[in-house]
Amino acid sequence: MGIFTTALSTLRDVLPIAVIIFGFQFLVIRRPIANLKRVLAGFVYVLIGLTLFLEGLEQALFPLGRLMAEQLTDPAFIFGSLDNMTSVVHWADYYWVYLFAFAIGFSTTVAEPSLLAVAIKANQVSGGAIGIWGLRIAVALGVAIGIALGSFRIVTGYPLHYFIIAGYLVVVIQTIFAPRLIIPLAYDSGGVTTSTVTVPLVAALGLGLAETVPGRSTLIDGFGLIAFASLFPIITVMAYAQLSEYTARRQRRKTAQ
Repeated sequence: MGIFTTALSTLRDVLPIAVIIFGFQFLVIRRPIANLKRVLAGFVYVLIGLTLFLEGLEQALFPLGRLMAEQLTDPAFIFGSLDNMTSVVHWADYYWVYLFAFAIGFSTTVAEPSLLAVAIKANQVSGGAIGIWGLRIAVALGVAIGIALGSFRIVTGYPLHYFIIAGYLVVVIQTIFAPRLIIPLAYDSGGVTTSTVTVPLVAALGLGLAETVPGRSTLIDGFGLIAFASLFPIITVMAYAQLSEYTARRQRRKTAQ
């Protein structure tokens, strides 16, 4: 019954999009849709793919993220055994949590379909000036750093707004000095990370940490990781462009000499 419920939910979510597209095409533009059979077949493929994907996330990835958070914060794992357990757990004792958060943030972002679509379009529009893999890795590094730092925030209990305000101050300063070509793309790169692959695992990790770290509130501390996943890719993409510009400038100077 689960997959049929997911299919109906997916159909309900996709149907308004189809209604708007076909409505504008027939009522406003008043032209027939080219390759109508192909378009309809594409919608069917989208429904099937999204249904299977969402069901897979619900059955596997979401529980797995929560399970990993529970296991990595288990005192028996942190101290090796319960006999070695101390009364006070230091934030540095959770280093495996930070490493896992970094790795899962990087890997899920590289696999993000929306990021791949944006990278391909950016490469085409820029005439190859923006590399597909360069952009994907820059965004993935930003998400990885953001998720690791967000996990550190949950463990320590520091207020979320301190990190977000400081991060956006860095973004504002970078915007002044970064190449104009990359600024809009960098801001968009922060949005494409909050999509179908990244969000379920990141949310599961945050909630799992908040439930298992002593003294943390699931509602207050469990959420907020997705904000880190949206913020830090903006920083890393602009940093990538600034570093590329600096390297190219140095190369031109060496050639001129």
